[in-house]
Amino acid sequence: MMPVRTGPLHTLQAASGGTWGQLNGMPTPLRMHSANTRPDPALADVSALLRCGLKGPGAQDWLSAYGVPVPERANSWCAGARGGLVARLGRSEFLVESAWNDAQAMEIAHALRDPVPGVYPVLRQDCALLVQGARTRELWLQTCNVNLFDIPAQNREVTLTTMVGVSVTILKQPLGNDICYRIWCDGTFGAYLWETLLEIAVELGGAAVGFAEVFPDAATLPTITL
Repeated sequence: MMPVRTGPLHTLQAASGGTWGQLNGMPTPLRMHSANTRPDPALADVSALLRCGLKGPGAQDWLSAYGVPVPERANSWCAGARGGLVARLGRSEFLVESAWNDAQAMEIAHALRDPVPGVYPVLRQDCALLVQGARTRELWLQTCNVNLFDIPAQNREVTLTTMVGVSVTILKQPLGNDICYRIWCDGTFGAYLWETLLEIAVELGGAAVGFAEVFPDAATLPTITL
C-alpha cells in the first residue's frame, strides 16, 4: 500500500474547496472549476504523478535495458512506453514521469535502490504544474524570458529556465486534441510559483482547474473528504 503523501500545494488548495480524490497516495483536487467551459488559461496541479530521476554515464544504457525509451538528444523528451514521458536534462540526466494510472517511475526508483555502476538516483520532490489554453502566450510574456508558445510541439524541446525568479523545467506536450505546458520546480518554491501564475491567469480570464479537468479519465478516482 502506498503511504499517504502531502503535495507542495496542499495547504493552498485545501482552502479553495473543490472535489478531491487521492492519487498515488496524495490528496489531489479533481475539480476546482464549476463552469462547463474550461478557463483560458487553465492552471492545474499534477504533483501527484509519480516521477523519478537518475543521472550518470551509465544512465542512458540502464534505462534502455529496462525498456524505457530514451530521447536521442539533450534537452528533449519522448513519450514513455507505458504512457507518461521521459525528459533528458542535459546529456546524462533523466526525468521519468508515469502516466496518471501507471507506476513505472516508482518501479524504476525501487530498482535503483541497488547500486548500479555509473547510475545515480536523483531525488525528485517537484511541484508539477500543467498550463493549457490559447492565452498562455500572454502568461509566458509576463513570467518567462523564453517564448515557449512559439516553440513547435513536434520539436519536443525541454527548456531549463527561470519563471518569476524560480528555476523551472518546462516542455510543451500534446494533450488530447490540445497542447499543454508542463512545469516542474523544487517543491519548496511551489506555493510561490502557483500563487504568482494563478494571479496572472485570473487577470487574463483564466482559473485553477482540478486534475480530472485536464485528465478526464481520472474522474473515475474515488472522492475523499479532507
